[in-house]
Amino acid sequence: MQSPLFAFNDSQAPGRYSLQNKQMLRVVLEGHDDILARKGTMVAYQGLVEFDAEYQGGNQARARAYTGEGLDLMRCHGQGTVYFANLAQHIHVLDVDQDGLTVDSSYVLAMDSSLHHEVVAVDSLYGISGSGKYQLNITGHGKVALMTSGAPLLMQVTPDKYVNCDADAIVAWSTGLRVQMQAQTHSSGVWRRRGNTGEGWELSFMGSGFALVQPSELLPPQHAQIGQGVAAQFGMGQQGARGMNQGNVWS
Repeated sequence: MQSPLFAFNDSQAPGRYSLQNKQMLRVVLEGHDDILARKGTMVAYQGLVEFDAEYQGGNQARARAYTGEGLDLMRCHGQGTVYFANLAQHIHVLDVDQDGLTVDSSYVLAMDSSLHHEVVAVDSLYGISGSGKYQLNITGHGKVALMTSGAPLLMQVTPDKYVNCDADAIVAWSTGLRVQMQAQTHSSGVWRRRGNTGEGWELSFMGSGFALVQPSELLPPQHAQIGQGVAAQFGMGQQGARGMNQGNVWS
């Protein structure tokens, strides 16, 4: 049999983590150092590999219930090769070191089981809940695979050059950065998305590190339906970034 499809064979790339293509992650398991992956993201595997639901501790469960931020993970262990993907999102592998990584949990695909993650609060001048207020801190030494809608932009933050990002477009940033959540508007109009410009909350980053932004203000959930009324217009509640991602394939 002949077909152009045979050009898409297993890449056989060296290393534990590699990209089969821009939208599929390839992980080699050798019987030690398990992988934690988002539930339901395995698309294929070879070898003797097992998948178990990862236990969620009491503190993690309470944080998830209170903030809406958290990860539903499965533990992948054994010997073989596993392929992960989700909604054909672009995948990027990062090394986490002593500086740590802060990330929106919606964009985490997989990570080494040696890494630790916990929910943290991002500063908000007005204390508004929703996109950007709560994130995950990932610490330790290991690799994490993130997803973005399309090719992302990596912006360097330096002491003399701070960066502002839309709270719905930011994916991750260096944990050591100072972060402030703000809106370019006065307090009496805090719920408005900058008049009729369509822009709302943003995160301001200061210090030394990087901020990763995707070319989309939302990662659309499957079968999403945009609601009606004030909530839909201003991105609040179940019509906001957090609410619209709750019914996603990962959750």
